[in-house]
Amino acid sequence: MARLRDLILFERKREFQLPRWLDRLVSAGIISADPKVVRRQKITNVAALASAFNSISRVIANSFYGSDDYLLAQAASGLLAIAAFLIHRFHRFGDNVAAVAMVIVFLISASLSTYLFGLQSQVQVYFVLAGMIWFMMGLEHWRLALGAIFAVAATVVGLLQIAPQAGVAVSESATGLIAIQSMVNAITINAVMLFYALFLLQRAEDELERESRRAEALVSVVLPGTVAARLRAEPDRRIADRLDGVSILFADLVGFTEAAHKEQPEAVVAYLDDFVRAFDATCEHHGVEKIKTIGDAYMAASGLQGDPHAGAVAMGRLALAMMTLQQSRAPLGGHRLALRIGIHTGSAIAGVIGDMRISYDLWGDAVNMASRLESQGEPGCIHVSEAFRAAAGDAFEFEEHGPTEIRGIGSVRTYFLAAKRRS
Repeated sequence: MARLRDLILFERKREFQLPRWLDRLVSAGIISADPKVVRRQKITNVAALASAFNSISRVIANSFYGSDDYLLAQAASGLLAIAAFLIHRFHRFGDNVAAVAMVIVFLISASLSTYLFGLQSQVQVYFVLAGMIWFMMGLEHWRLALGAIFAVAATVVGLLQIAPQAGVAVSESATGLIAIQSMVNAITINAVMLFYALFLLQRAEDELERESRRAEALVSVVLPGTVAARLRAEPDRRIADRLDGVSILFADLVGFTEAAHKEQPEAVVAYLDDFVRAFDATCEHHGVEKIKTIGDAYMAASGLQGDPHAGAVAMGRLALAMMTLQQSRAPLGGHRLALRIGIHTGSAIAGVIGDMRISYDLWGDAVNMASRLESQGEPGCIHVSEAFRAAAGDAFEFEEHGPTEIRGIGSVRTYFLAAKRRS
């Protein structure tokens, strides 16, 4: 079973991560706290960086031709690289301002390159990257994204009509090399963009899966397994059951309130924390459901599945184990506190209540009787009812306590649970 503390201190499993320097680079200029906006803006930054490096690679490649014919193309590429590097600064002005600026830079860059290098250079292949606009702007801004895609499509149609076949800024002999460069760069940019978009998608899905598992585990911690399953199956249906033959246990530290007044808060909380943790583990080991704690009082229930004998035996074993645990614990300051336990088997009503902080609880005669058996018991003893003894059968040894006056009920016969019966 998951532990609530483990869920609160939940650690993510190791998974593929980008280098820290690269993550900082693609996060430049992003100030939004909305994860969806951050994802879109990171993709915009990646697109800007890819465009900038594409322009730089073109400048470097063209510089090897050593011709003055390329000066105009080199200058244009350099300016567009600078513009792309500055795209991240527009994030501060709005969620999609940088994306719009990136589309404008892309249109200018692709259009100018197509005109300068000519249609034969195949530079127009870069326009197929316009589909990335959806990733940069998101489906929630579909009108803006669709408008940008239409603008790109209109630009392509216009360029095919007015752009020269041979470039005005390069020699005809270099057209083939530029075509190869354009194809390779377009494929590379497309691959990088899709990789990063899929990386972000995978990370978001992993986070969603983690939170879903965490929520499932949290429900299982707060509620018994069968109740949690019913709540998940029918979340709108009220959970309310009448239970017969359920065993209820109340345990309380005798003298805790007085001792706590004399100790430092840290020591008191540490003592209670160890007390509850140890009993939680013991409940799990014996198959008993912890219901709640109120201060230093601990409540548990068994037999919720409809087997009174098995529930009573499990509860008796739990009570004996709790007594052994408490007797071996260190004192609270100078006070060695004894445990007082009361157990009764009977009928109760169980259900899930609350909205902001739901809880599973039990009410009824069995709960009231167990509580009074505990409060009217003796330190270091397990005070049980005749009904519990009957349900447990011959699994334990009992010592008769005699008639006990129970407030609101009258005189009843009670016992002390002494030990497990030796077989």
